[in-house]
Amino acid sequence: MSELRVVAEITAKPGSEQVVRDALATLAAASRGDDGCNSYELFESAAAAGTFFTIESWESQAKLDAHMQAPHLAQALKVAGEHLTAAPAIHPLQSVGT
Repeated sequence: MSELRVVAEITAKPGSEQVVRDALATLAAASRGDDGCNSYELFESAAAAGTFFTIESWESQAKLDAHMQAPHLAQALKVAGEHLTAAPAIHPLQSVGT
């Protein structure tokens, strides 16, 4: 079974960085406990404050799909939603060699 890697980009509106940071930190901690989650890391860009990235690894698409329906994801979007410049950009990744 190959693992599924995903990167999500989430950008806070100016002045809302801390609200989004806190919501995403809570989401990341809860997501690490999701069935099928191999890793779930949260980063903030050093070049663009308020731009956040999650770098995730899942056992399968089905496990990622279940995560996307999880209450803690819905809660994070509820808390951060109006503080975001746009919907999160979700990028499933494909390997290009090696």
